[in-house]
Amino acid sequence: MEVKHKMNFDETKEHKMIREEVKNFAQTVIAPIAEEIDATGVFPLKVVEQMGELGFIGIPFPEKYGGTGGDWVGMHICVEELCRADLSVGGIMDGSTALVGQELYVFGTEKQKQQWLPQILQGKCMVGFALTESQGGSDAAAIETTAELDGNQWVLNGTKQFISNIGMENTSICLVAAVSGKKERGGNIISTFIVPQNTPGFIVGKKYKKIGMNSTPTCELTLNDCKIPKENLLGDPKKGLAQHLAVLETGRITAAAMCVGLAQACLDESSSYAKKRVQFGHPIFNYQAIQFKIVDMAIAIELSRNAYLKAAWLKDQGRRHTFEATVAKIYASEMAERVASDAVQIHGGSGFMQETPVSRYFRAVKCMQILEGTSEILRMLLSRFV
Repeated sequence: MEVKHKMNFDETKEHKMIREEVKNFAQTVIAPIAEEIDATGVFPLKVVEQMGELGFIGIPFPEKYGGTGGDWVGMHICVEELCRADLSVGGIMDGSTALVGQELYVFGTEKQKQQWLPQILQGKCMVGFALTESQGGSDAAAIETTAELDGNQWVLNGTKQFISNIGMENTSICLVAAVSGKKERGGNIISTFIVPQNTPGFIVGKKYKKIGMNSTPTCELTLNDCKIPKENLLGDPKKGLAQHLAVLETGRITAAAMCVGLAQACLDESSSYAKKRVQFGHPIFNYQAIQFKIVDMAIAIELSRNAYLKAAWLKDQGRRHTFEATVAKIYASEMAERVASDAVQIHGGSGFMQETPVSRYFRAVKCMQILEGTSEILRMLLSRFV
């Protein structure tokens, strides 16, 4: 029988290089300061610049826009390794690459791409992705922020919540979803706009106090008669919400890779601790109760890694990947919570202390079942496929 196609789970030479380079960077640059930046709530901008200079942020984008011409599998391998050091850095990659960077690249004009992409992909600025509102969280179409065309300007008014990476001194733009009109049969027309942070009326509100992922800010955003040029409309004026949701699909793969990175860090810490911690005359790793927890961690991580890599591979092939991306996100986010909880349990009393890395992982991981679509909403989405 002739075999026309072969499955190949080997990482390419380029992917292996990415994993090794990013792992070395994450463990030598980010990991040593992870506890400090989580406590202070400030991610060093110089580290973001280093990530840009090394090509991490622009992996799946063409060189002409400041990228490296790689693929989405490589980008998500990068995210996994970064998040073994600190989960918040994955949030930066998610915003700059999967969400804002991708939406600009896919839907932007050549002028928009030339103006904004190079500085984003080279780590010279932070960016925001403004969709969520108090009444429009899981129900994204329920947003009330408005955009009215006044001559050659759009005037935006409204309030967004839970917007990450805005309010920092090097934040350049925020992609804002707003209601720009009404459809013939009723319902809102939602468009997407490129809004520079220095625009008058762009008001960064309170910084939320989170239980984890504190090294990147999450803030309220108010748009008060915020006027931007007409050409700052991004993509099809009638498909702004669809554009946002399309890149959020990639964000689910990114979230899954983030969870795998965090879970791998939990496994690393737990295995090392269990082999050193002696009780009743033996390392606790020798006891079956601990061995089984650690082995179950490794099994769950491997399955989650395969799930996000498959989804990223499908994206690189230009094939539909809604089901696979959603499965990867749900499974990995729930897996990571279990793994982080077991890691704290294995560490015993020391696991409950804030100076222990696993306590930081445990505090941060709950967010992953909420961002990029809650587990409940994503299960409703998957019901369409079964």
